[in-house]
Amino acid sequence: MIPWAEFSLWTLLPFILIGLTAQLIDSALGMAFGVVGTALLLLLGLPPASASAAIHAAESFTSGISGVSHALQRNVDWRLFRRLVLPGIVGGVIGVFILASLADDVARPVVLTYLGAVGIYLLWRGARRPQTYRDLKFVGTLGLVGGVLDGSGGGGWGPVVIANLLAQGGEPRRVIGTVNAAEFFVTVTIAAGFIGAMGWQGFGAIAVGLLAGG
Repeated sequence: MIPWAEFSLWTLLPFILIGLTAQLIDSALGMAFGVVGTALLLLLGLPPASASAAIHAAESFTSGISGVSHALQRNVDWRLFRRLVLPGIVGGVIGVFILASLADDVARPVVLTYLGAVGIYLLWRGARRPQTYRDLKFVGTLGLVGGVLDGSGGGGWGPVVIANLLAQGGEPRRVIGTVNAAEFFVTVTIAAGFIGAMGWQGFGAIAVGLLAGG
């Protein structure tokens, strides 16, 4: 049963503002809704599992719209999509299990350190040589790792997968479009896992606020 009494403006306002902030950053960069949103929810004192569940419930809608938009603009490489999506779904399920059994203060520093290292590498690479396009390797493994980090850390699919594929020499337009299209299926799987484990009542109002702001 959905607790409709929780859906008042003042109850939802903090989560609307978080959704707005996270989506503004995500729209500008093509990634980071989950990372930014989860971080802000944790600052409000939410348990990591509830924060991740709410983020993925809201992101199921935003990622679906994003994926359709990229497909209509022909930004999706369907061969790359097929190589990413199934490992990503499996990784997302594993990530939900990890978050349910592992303290977030252990997992999050590892993820943030990794993302920082990838960002530094991309800046170094871009300054030293022009962009070259070549075949992408370890795509299935990357999808699996990205799904695990996204499910267990509340975000990270976009930064992890996009950053790595670009670092390998992927074409930016096709990489971003394909990763966003695959993200919908990964996100829906993760959200369903949390709903099955926690029920909708544990994060429903939060997800509605995030979706409205996003």
